[in-house]
Amino acid sequence: MIMRPGQQLLLPANPVFIWFSLVAALMVNMTMNMGLWGRSAWVPDLLAVVLVFWSVHQPLRIGVGVAFLFGLMMDLHQGALLGQHALAYTALGFLAISMHRRLLWFPVPTQAVQILPLLLAMHLLQLAVRMIAGGTLPGWSYLLSPVIEAMLWPVVSVLLLAPQRRAPNPDDNRPL
Repeated sequence: MIMRPGQQLLLPANPVFIWFSLVAALMVNMTMNMGLWGRSAWVPDLLAVVLVFWSVHQPLRIGVGVAFLFGLMMDLHQGALLGQHALAYTALGFLAISMHRRLLWFPVPTQAVQILPLLLAMHLLQLAVRMIAGGTLPGWSYLLSPVIEAMLWPVVSVLLLAPQRRAPNPDDNRPL
C-alpha cells in the first residue's frame, strides 16, 4: 500500500495489546453501565469504538466473530435481550472491515466523520431490536451517543497506536 506523505511507518500490532485493549474497553463499558449514569442513553459505548478501531487497523485479527463474542458479553452483563448487542456489534464490525482500506487514507478527524454513520447505524439497529421486543423509546438523547463516540475516535486512535509508533531499539543512526 502506498503511504500518504508524512505518515509514520508503524510497527506490527502486538496481539496481547489488542486483546488487552478490548477487554479493558469491555470493563470500562461494564463499569459505566453500573456507575453514576446507569444506563443513560447518551453514555458512549467505548467497546464499540475500540472494536471499530481494531476492525479497521487489524481486520485479519479482529473480525466479525470477535465482535459477536463481545456483543454477547455485553448482553449478558446488561441483562438485555440476548443478541441485541451481538447483532449490532457484528454489523458494526462488518461495516468497519468493508471500509477499512478507504478509511485509512484519510486523516484522523476525517475518519471520525466517516465513522459516525457506522456508529449511528449500530445504535439504530440496537434501538430497532429493542423496539421489536416491546421496549420504549429512549428519547432524543439517544442520538447524542454516536456523536460522542465519533468525537472520541481521535483520542482512541492516539492511545491505541502509541505502542506501534515507538522504535523497539532507538538509536541516532536509524531514521525509523
